[in-house]
Amino acid sequence: MNPPAGQPVVAGKPDKHIWGIYILLCLFSIVELYSASSREVSASAQFGVLGPVVRHIIFLLIGLGIMLFLQSRHYRDFKRFTYPFAVLSVLMMVYVIFFGEVINGARRSMNLLGFQIQPAEFLKLAAVLTLAYILSRNQIPKGGGVNRKGVWQSAAWVLLFGALLAKQGLTNTVLVMVISLSVMLIAGVSFKNMGKVVGVYALCGALFAVYLTVVPESDSEKVKTEMTVVRTAGGNYITQEVEVKTEGDQKAGRMQTWINRWNRFRERSDEGPMYEREIDAENRQEMYSYIAQAHGGKTGVGPGNSREAARLPLAFSDYIYSIIVEEFGLVGGVVVLILYLWLLARASAVASKCSRAYPALLVLGLAVMIVWQALVHMSITTGAGPVSGQPLPLISKGGTSIIITSIAFGLMLSVSRHAVRHRDKQKSIRQEVDALPEDIRAVNPTQL
Repeated sequence: MNPPAGQPVVAGKPDKHIWGIYILLCLFSIVELYSASSREVSASAQFGVLGPVVRHIIFLLIGLGIMLFLQSRHYRDFKRFTYPFAVLSVLMMVYVIFFGEVINGARRSMNLLGFQIQPAEFLKLAAVLTLAYILSRNQIPKGGGVNRKGVWQSAAWVLLFGALLAKQGLTNTVLVMVISLSVMLIAGVSFKNMGKVVGVYALCGALFAVYLTVVPESDSEKVKTEMTVVRTAGGNYITQEVEVKTEGDQKAGRMQTWINRWNRFRERSDEGPMYEREIDAENRQEMYSYIAQAHGGKTGVGPGNSREAARLPLAFSDYIYSIIVEEFGLVGGVVVLILYLWLLARASAVASKCSRAYPALLVLGLAVMIVWQALVHMSITTGAGPVSGQPLPLISKGGTSIIITSIAFGLMLSVSRHAVRHRDKQKSIRQEVDALPEDIRAVNPTQL
């Protein structure tokens, strides 16, 4: 007898490979965060030299708890939270745009109960959850792909997320769009419709670039004056006017930053070998990153023996992969790369066991999100891409990134527990269909 509609089927065991990848990434994270946080040790009064790694472990434990809870739930339960989570992410991002704390020239974070939250990470997860739901419920029967309604609904959400991310930085915007195109391709969107979506993305990107570029030249020179109290050389305090840059200057400056980074990446082959260049304020991050990797060689200098972590800015976040290569060598760098690619392979294996579209798109979309972010981080660190900021999932320092990545792992493990595993395949499919709401019962398009 089939279970009543809406009741969960008997759950299997979570995928051991995904669990293993999670544990190994956490171990790499703890070791490398301790090495890469040497620049912060002096500011860590509460736990001394262990301050940064203790805080990091606390976030890892919180993420582990969230992951354990999510893997115990049936994946169908996540559908009802898709739109509320997306709306919450949008609202947080809007708040940050106007009232957030400025980091590296852009408003990126908000303070909530003493914790720094970066809504950009929420938007990446929201993009995957939203696309998995929309594309699964708009499947054309008998392997016909996705209907136009589903394609353009998905594109509209992605454009909204991209528009909110654009003022923070180009990397996250492009990353969300690439993730969305990957999920659409997996869902069976036709190449014709994919081309149209790419065209719309490109048009919107061009319009935004024009918006930033056409800021009047005079605006970039405008300043406002504020009164402040300063101390003179004689020890007296006086009131003095100081100049503060306007928002117009910030917009123009951000666009120019993107252009400068791209031009420097594109033209660096004309500047001679990297080891012959002088280190200056513009290239010191990438140069110290390359020095760290060269110092590591094939097998590395050993855990905790990094030399460049002490002078490489953001070694604990945007450039942590270079510290991994320095301490574990080329071998360690390849191992970390394989872990992420292995995650994508296991997600594909789990997706192939799902008879329905929603769980298949959910598990693959989440894996694609994590892997694309890891590849972007590695390409920036190794010089294969222009300089930008992107954390290495589950390894870089950052509470928001750890929590969001742990949520993604929890959702993937939930799907793996409820994939088709019984010998009687037809009975299993009937049980799975009966356990799902009608709007997410479409057949899995990834099955060959």
